[in-house]
Amino acid sequence: MEVQIAVAKVNKYAVSESGDTLEVIERPNGGLSVVLADGQTSGQGAKAVSMLVVRKVIVLLAEGVRDGAAARAASDSLYTDKKGKVISTLNIVSVDLQTNTVVITRNNPVPMFISRGEQIDCLGSESEPIGVSLSVRPVISEIALETGLTIVLFTDGLTHAGERRGQPMDVCTSLQAMLEDQDPSPQGIADALLGEAVHLDDGRPSDDISVVVLKVLKRRGDDVRRMTVRLPINVG
Repeated sequence: MEVQIAVAKVNKYAVSESGDTLEVIERPNGGLSVVLADGQTSGQGAKAVSMLVVRKVIVLLAEGVRDGAAARAASDSLYTDKKGKVISTLNIVSVDLQTNTVVITRNNPVPMFISRGEQIDCLGSESEPIGVSLSVRPVISEIALETGLTIVLFTDGLTHAGERRGQPMDVCTSLQAMLEDQDPSPQGIADALLGEAVHLDDGRPSDDISVVVLKVLKRRGDDVRRMTVRLPINVG
């Protein structure tokens, strides 16, 4: 097997800084972790918050701290630093090669979707953002690594898309249509979901949007690990 991870992000319309921060890191005992945070509001203030959260989490994960403990520590740190006045959502998805599982840690009211073939399950159990209090706990799920497993997570900008025109995006339906008609790549799924959201917002996203797709595929080719990043820059 091999794991592929794809990301598609866009800023809120006419805002230069995204309040979403995402990092992918290697785990000290084998595997990878994706950490995604969405700071309250948007712009530079939200970016500072989400970066603070992600930095805290990845430092702890790199030290071998378990995902749930890292999420709780980030929440306590944010609450202490901002005195409970600023919150952030947080998602951690880890490919753990010690247990051959995917560990999903969620502090986010927005659901996540898990697909095995054409079957789609929604992880939508109640979950609160971090920084609300000193008693915030994440919702944690653990899934066996298997070929065909696809995990889709995103910030709330995706679900808010289309609300201005009274046509909110139905992520599950969009994902189901893609998986029924074809076998899309992780990047294809991320790009398609983001593209639909931007279209529903008439090309002017009403919020920062980040989409992350993790997919387990049959192993192909050599043993080389690869990562490609595209960062559009507007100069002038």
